[in-house]
Amino acid sequence: MLDVLGLDPDDERVYRALLGRPDSTAVLLADLAVLPQAHVDKALSRLVEWGLATRSAHERFTAAPPAMALGALISQRRDGLRMAEHALAAFAEEHRAAMTGSSISDLIEVVTGVDAIRHRFLQVQQAARTQVRTFITAPFVALPPDENTAEPVAIGRGVHFRAVLDRAVLAEPGIVDDAIDSLGKGVHLRVADELPMKLVLADADLGLVPLAVTAAGEPGAVLLHRSGLLDALDALFETVWRTARPLELGTGGETAPTVEVGTEGPTDLDRRILALLLAGLTDLTAATQLGLSPRTLHRRLRHLMDLAGVRTRMQLGAHAVRSGWAEVP
Repeated sequence: MLDVLGLDPDDERVYRALLGRPDSTAVLLADLAVLPQAHVDKALSRLVEWGLATRSAHERFTAAPPAMALGALISQRRDGLRMAEHALAAFAEEHRAAMTGSSISDLIEVVTGVDAIRHRFLQVQQAARTQVRTFITAPFVALPPDENTAEPVAIGRGVHFRAVLDRAVLAEPGIVDDAIDSLGKGVHLRVADELPMKLVLADADLGLVPLAVTAAGEPGAVLLHRSGLLDALDALFETVWRTARPLELGTGGETAPTVEVGTEGPTDLDRRILALLLAGLTDLTAATQLGLSPRTLHRRLRHLMDLAGVRTRMQLGAHAVRSGWAEVP
């Protein structure tokens, strides 16, 4: 638990034992912590050095109050992290300045192989300070969305995520559940009829573009640093984002599809049906993604048409947008 402060497991174990038995000897602490004597001696030396324990003239030890001792240690680590952040900003600026006169080989890095692409894909997100923008197309080269461990970590530190999904991706198994999970975490999703490429952008500094499989049978990608090419991809993303359709699937409603229909308005499941159909999915694909039979999906659509007072799917779509049942850009 305290390893983030620089304490070893033995240090924490001895400190916990010392909290319950003040004025203890190293021998007694070795018995309490079930550790070899040599390990306890080293741990006590570190605890005394860090101010977490005091040593008497008779080689007896007492733990310093946690609120005071650990609080001071946390403050030191926080100050150190703040200084590291300042250093990172300075290093990044030096790097950008150096890149201004760099050669093409310095601005573009070729990455080959699934493992290398996966590593770079996670690194690009980890490097983001304000936003990550992605084009998501099938098939998935590096890893599927539900295995993107860097996304929740980046969101936790305040990074804003926007993603455009190729309409065909919505037919992939489990993608709707993944999308609902991402929406619940604050990711903004939109759907385009067709995307020109896969793409990951971190701020305006890094971009990763997967390429076709090489002649040797391995997938490849290029990692782009700040350059005119990266600026062009930045503009491309924003253009596609403006014309793509928002994907609103609901994030706090039903944990499993139900077959009851609402009388006051569309349920969370109804909104998911409308979102997928407006995104261009067929009835069969939408039903499969939501775990419904085509008959149940048609019945819910018929009920929505009755609620809206319309007779055709096109009229239902227009009513859904006007009434806030679904969104358009």
